[in-house]
Order: sequence, then structure tokens, then C-alpha cells
Amino acid sequence: MDFLTTFRIIGSGLSAQRKKMDAVTANIANISTTSTPEGGPYRRQKIAFAAEPLEKGFDSSLAQAVNAVRAEPAADAREDFKRIYDPAHPDADGEGFVTFPNVNLLEEMTEMITAGRAYEANATAFDAMKNMALKAMDIGK
Repeated sequence: MDFLTTFRIIGSGLSAQRKKMDAVTANIANISTTSTPEGGPYRRQKIAFAAEPLEKGFDSSLAQAVNAVRAEPAADAREDFKRIYDPAHPDADGEGFVTFPNVNLLEEMTEMITAGRAYEANATAFDAMKNMALKAMDIGK
């Protein structure tokens, strides 16, 4: 495997984790948003990862074995909204209930920590590959 292929794989992992962190940040920022321009409360965003084949750098027999990471576009989570009785809230319905987003702060913080650690692992792998490439170039001197 050449160095550039490895850098492409690591770069795709960094990009995917960044997109996940962006979704988590948006979820936390909108944890109390009860009305959106689309109508209704904010709906939690989830990022899914998928394998993306690398098209260059390998012969045909190994092309299926090595994949990069692709972050799918953010999708709305399908968990139910929370309904809380608060008749004084401006978005309360006729019965006095307010529909809040389906965002769980504990779950979002866990996702943030996981994404942060995965990003750090990718950055460490990138640094290790960079150092290996530099050492390989020093051998020729």
C-alpha cells in the first residue's frame, strides 16, 4: 500500500468524524428548540457511516479489500418527541403540552466523546504515516 492511499483513507475518517461532530453540535444547540421553520420541534440529526471503495492505488484483486469512510448525509432520527406539560410556554398546544425535540443530552455527549476520540485516533495514524514517509525518504540519503 502506498502512502497516498493511506493518507486518503485516514483523511476520509477525519472528514467523517468532523461531520458527525457537526451533527452532534447542532443537536445540542437545538435541544430546547420547540418550533422550526419547517414546523414542529427540532428533530435530532444522525450521521451514518458507509464504506466507500478506493478506486486508485491497488490492483483489481485488492480493490475490494480496502475502503475509505463516507459519512452519509444527516438523517432525521425517528425517536418520538418529548411532551411536557407547561401551559405557560408560548408553543403549548390546547391541552397545555409542549412538544420538545427528541434530543437526549447524555446520548449526544457520548456521541461527541466517541467522535472526538475517533478523530484523535485518525490524526495519530496520519502523524505516524507522515513520520514513516519521512523516514523512508531519509533512507535514500
